[in-house]
Amino acid sequence: MNNEEKKEGGKLYIVGVGPGNPRIRTLEAIESIKKSNVIVAYTTYAELIKDLTEGKEVITAKMKEEIFRTKVSVEKALEGNVVSLVSSGDPQVYGMAGLTLEYICRKGINLDVEIVPGVTAANAAAARLGSPLSLDYVVLSLSDLLIPREEILHKAKMATLGDFVIVLYNPINKPLLLETMKIIRENRKEDTPVGIVKKAYRENEKDIITNLKDWEKYVNEIDMITTIIVGNSRTFVCNGKMITPRGYSNKYEF
Repeated sequence: MNNEEKKEGGKLYIVGVGPGNPRIRTLEAIESIKKSNVIVAYTTYAELIKDLTEGKEVITAKMKEEIFRTKVSVEKALEGNVVSLVSSGDPQVYGMAGLTLEYICRKGINLDVEIVPGVTAANAAAARLGSPLSLDYVVLSLSDLLIPREEILHKAKMATLGDFVIVLYNPINKPLLLETMKIIRENRKEDTPVGIVKKAYRENEKDIITNLKDWEKYVNEIDMITTIIVGNSRTFVCNGKMITPRGYSNKYEF
C-alpha cells in the first residue's frame, strides 16, 4: 500500500491569498478555495475572499487564535471535507503553514495537505516602491509575541552588518520598531532609502519613500498592515523609485 492510500480524511489546502486585492491572487489559490466546501480564516481574511466563499461553510477566528484555526481545519478535513485554511500573503511566511504542519506531525496525523503559495507582503510592498529587493535581503518580523525581543534585535543587527536590504513585518510594537531602526541607523548612512507601504494593493493604500534620517516623521502612519523596507549601501532612489542594483553596471556598459 503506498503512502497516498494511507491518507486520512479529506483534503486540506493551506492557501496564501496575497495582499488582499483579488487581482493579486494566484490562479491556484482561487481554484483551491473553489474546490473547498469549508473555509477557515482570520476574520479580516474571510472578508477579503468573500467573493469566493458563497455557499461554503466559513469558520472565522480572531487574531491570536491561530491554534484554533489549525485544529478546526484539521478536524474538518479528517471528517472528509475539502478545507481551505487561508493566510494573507504566503502561508509559509509568518502564516499558517508551519504551525499546521507541525501540529499534524506532532499528532501523528497522515492527512493530505497542499501548500498554495501567494504573493508575500515583502514582494507586494517592494513592487509599489520600485525594485528594492533585486539583491540579497532579509525578512524580519517585529512581533515579539512568540520570539524574544533580544533575539529580534540581534537578528536586526546581524542583517544590518551583513548589508542586506531589510524588510520589516508586523511593526506594530512601536518601542521595538524604534529600537530596531536605531540599530540599523547606527550602522548605515542617514540617506539610506526607506520605503513604507501601508495596505499594499488595498483601499486607502499609502506608499512613502524616505530615508533613515527622516523615516520617524511617518511613524504614526505605521501599523500592523504596514511593511517597511530599508535599503542597503547600494540602494538609491531615481524617478521616485527605490532601486537596489544587482551589479550589472559593474560588469557591463549600459
